[in-house]
Amino acid sequence: MSCCCEFKGCNEEAKILAVIFDLDGTLLDTGIIPLSLLSVVIFNHGVAENFVSFGFSLNWCTERATRGVLNDFLAKYGKEVDREKEEKKRVGMTQKESAAVIVKDYELPLTPDQFIKEINPLYRERWAKAKAMPGANRLIKHLLKNGVAMALASNSLREYIEAKISHHKGWKESFSVILGSDQVKSGKPAPDLFEEAAKKMGVHAVNCLVIEDSLVGVKAANAAKMKVVAVPSRRESDCHGLANVVLHSLLEFQPELWGLPPFDDWVDNTLPIEPIHLSGLYVTGSLLETTENAAFALPDQVIGLYFGWAKMDTDRNYKILVSINLDFSSIAYKKIHVWLIDTKSDHKSEQQMQIHLVGYIRAWDNKELTSMELEKLEEYKSIARASLDLSSFACSF
Repeated sequence: MSCCCEFKGCNEEAKILAVIFDLDGTLLDTGIIPLSLLSVVIFNHGVAENFVSFGFSLNWCTERATRGVLNDFLAKYGKEVDREKEEKKRVGMTQKESAAVIVKDYELPLTPDQFIKEINPLYRERWAKAKAMPGANRLIKHLLKNGVAMALASNSLREYIEAKISHHKGWKESFSVILGSDQVKSGKPAPDLFEEAAKKMGVHAVNCLVIEDSLVGVKAANAAKMKVVAVPSRRESDCHGLANVVLHSLLEFQPELWGLPPFDDWVDNTLPIEPIHLSGLYVTGSLLETTENAAFALPDQVIGLYFGWAKMDTDRNYKILVSINLDFSSIAYKKIHVWLIDTKSDHKSEQQMQIHLVGYIRAWDNKELTSMELEKLEEYKSIARASLDLSSFACSF
């Protein structure tokens, strides 16, 4: 992926005066919602063949399905998840478009409206559990503090946008404009949402920066003649070549490259972050998936070099350096390396490990840290060790 440092910046005529955000998958990790909810609707109506994941634009269905729950559910019907079909997502469709396709594909005895009516309450209950994406709160607060106008423009209905952001303190008040697909003629990839957001903010399109996670969102920004930063999941890799900049995470975003005030929250080359919690089986330096709540339930945008604290079978807390990389040869699409930095040698036996990441060092550079020279690895360990002695990075267990 392109690093934002490759972007040369905006000229004076195209100075960025406003930022327009997408919601699901960009600011909010609505991908946590389990597939078993949709399976309730599917199986209640007698459709049990080749049940797979369905990708709503509203992110009603997870891109990182709780596979254990889903497999157990399907096993009762003698079925298994069709991995190939599961990859076929419908990200970016409006609510009704998604519902219509699902009803047709699975020959449900429902109209799209009936499908929506039955499934929507199940998801509403779980929107409260959707967490902010890494770096989302940081960026919103930074732009708000510096007087940069912000809008929220999503293919979700306005009613659903309001419900989702209501669980995140200060979000609704931070955006001068909030728009859903039901408030314009056409949703993304049409430019209507972004054009209307700019109009309501009183800012020309050329002075707007869009931050998106999906291909349809990037296309909509292009059609609106706006600059666009893509922070896509692995399923949305087609954003490359269409976005001005492609990042792995909002933590990589550099406002100064867009003529916006720079962040001022780095502490000695490290960044305090909202804690990221993960768990799994620690085996000779790697964290492996073991349960439905394991490491790989992380959003795709948790990529890079982090540090924090680990707890294993003992009561002791360990200082750790963690590298999270993409690994397309793996089902989980993630490779997580863990270095214990306050012990003389890594534990060799298999142990359950809980991890709380509290700091960020740098973006992923498409190279595994394990292949780097020992001197560089020791440098990062030293940085993490020193930072973890500061109150900003205190143990959160």
